Amino acid sequence: MTAAQTTLAFDGSRIDGALFTTVTDFARDTKWLNTPLMLWTNAGLGVFAVLMLIGWWNARRKDSVTMTLALATPVAVMVAFAVAEVVKKMVGELRPCHSMPQDYFVDSCPAPSDYAFPSGHTTVAAATVAALWLLDRRLSAIAALFAVFEAFTRVYVGAHYPHDVLGSAILALPVGLLISWLLGRFAPPLVARLRTGALKPLLTAEPAGAHAAR
Repeated sequence: MTAAQTTLAFDGSRIDGALFTTVTDFARDTKWLNTPLMLWTNAGLGVFAVLMLIGWWNARRKDSVTMTLALATPVAVMVAFAVAEVVKKMVGELRPCHSMPQDYFVDSCPAPSDYAFPSGHTTVAAATVAALWLLDRRLSAIAALFAVFEAFTRVYVGAHYPHDVLGSAILALPVGLLISWLLGRFAPPLVARLRTGALKPLLTAEPAGAHAAR
């Protein structure tokens, strides 16, 4: 990115820079938390993958609509992430480390072309919450708790402003819900056929107690 392009990029610090500084000051005062939260902010995304796998595993013993919703969850997350990436390029908001270099940062500073709004990590988390809502409310509630924590860590390490993670949720929740609903509405006949073919071992399991009944 050229100097002229960097100058034209959006400066998000004018929105909630003071709140961002409050969080990064907290990070500076809790350096014992820096490494654990830096590790979690990336590795923590694995929690959402595990929750999706649990949803798929449980759906194997249920009807084709439920299995469709289980398979729709990662698709909804990927679509939401793709939409977020398009928005990120359109907005062109500089990362906090470029707009507020005087602040304390746990995370390293990426290139200026790696924009801040919306947060990709939070998008994945929020889209998982939305898609799981149609599949399993308990899994969705667990995902929501981890999503809030994930959003906090993105600000704590200095990667995003608070409005970046909030905007991610506002974007990802409806996208994730819509994609999951559309697939759940129109794809069950296809999934039903797949459950009788070569993919049957992955998409179907005998109900608990079936062996005993025999």
